[in-house]
Formats: sequence, C-alpha cells, structure tokens
Amino acid sequence: MKLVFATNNLNKLAEVQKMLPTSIELLSLKDINCFDEIDETETTLEGNAKLKADYITQKFGYNCFADDTGLEVESLDNKPGVYSARYAGLENDSEKNMEKLLSELENKSNRKAQFRTAIALNLNNKQFLFEGICKGKITQEKQGEKGFGYDPIFKPNGFNNSFAEMTSEEKNSISHRGNAINKLVTFLSKYKS
Repeated sequence: MKLVFATNNLNKLAEVQKMLPTSIELLSLKDINCFDEIDETETTLEGNAKLKADYITQKFGYNCFADDTGLEVESLDNKPGVYSARYAGLENDSEKNMEKLLSELENKSNRKAQFRTAIALNLNNKQFLFEGICKGKITQEKQGEKGFGYDPIFKPNGFNNSFAEMTSEEKNSISHRGNAINKLVTFLSKYKS
C-alpha cells in the first residue's frame, strides 16, 4: 500500500518511517512533487490534520495522512497548543519557542504538560482520526541534544530524561506521535477496503 505522509518535516518523516510495517510504502510530499506550502489555518490540531490530508487527496489523488501536534501546558491554559510551531513567531524557530515558554513558566510551580498529536487519514474516500497523548512536565532548562522542537524541555512522566536525551526508539515507544502512529498502523493492518 502506498501512503503519502503530508509533511515537509524530515525529522517527522524519518521517525514515522521506522514505525510503519514494510508493507506500507511511505511517500513524502517531495516524492509526489508537492512543493506547495499548506497553511495551517484551523484552530484545532484535528482541524489542521484534516486540512492537510484533504489538500493532498483532493489535489494529488493519493491516500494520505497528516498530523498536527501541539504542546499543551496546564498552567498556561493549554498554550501553546495548536500554535506550538510558531509560538514565538512565524519563522518556526524552536530555540525561540523554547525560550518564550521557559520564560512564561519562570514563576510557576505547575509545570505539567502534554504533547498531543492528531492524525487524519484519508483512505479510499473515507476519513479516520487518531490521537496520541504523552503526559509529562516542562523542565527548568534544556536537557539533551537529540530530537527536535520542544524535546529538550519536555520530560515524560516516569522518566528521568527529556525527549532530547532519548534514542529515537525510546522516544517513539512512549511519545504522542508514537501512540497515534501505533493506532494508525493497527488500523491499517486490519483495514479491509
């Protein structure tokens, strides 16, 4: 089965590729010659995931899935949420996003947070939604060099390391995206058109 993953994020693509069974050929936007910038204009993670998946299916005709992920911090009314990638500005600068978040939490004792991923799958003219959540807390400072985005300041519950201190296999086994992708993979393995 060929499936397009509607993302230009090479880190995400590599992460997801490792999790899919070999029976699924994962295509990137580049593989289908899609160089369009798909604006995430919805106000929810689910809305953005649907928007991206629908864009690819309607314009290119492929079965496709898309995701949107947000970091939701309890003491900040679940911000940055849907605006996580551009929290400190439109340039999607991870360093600036982390700095802004850490400064906003400076005098707050509640550092509980969760990563949440929503996936929209368009398959044979039907749409299916999947969600994955990873609960944890925001660290006082950056820890680790691996990963991307907010990984250096997010420590999942039950672990002493931030996501940025884990191998990709360790992170995928517990992460929000890992949880959502596992639900997607389980669904695809049982799906009969």
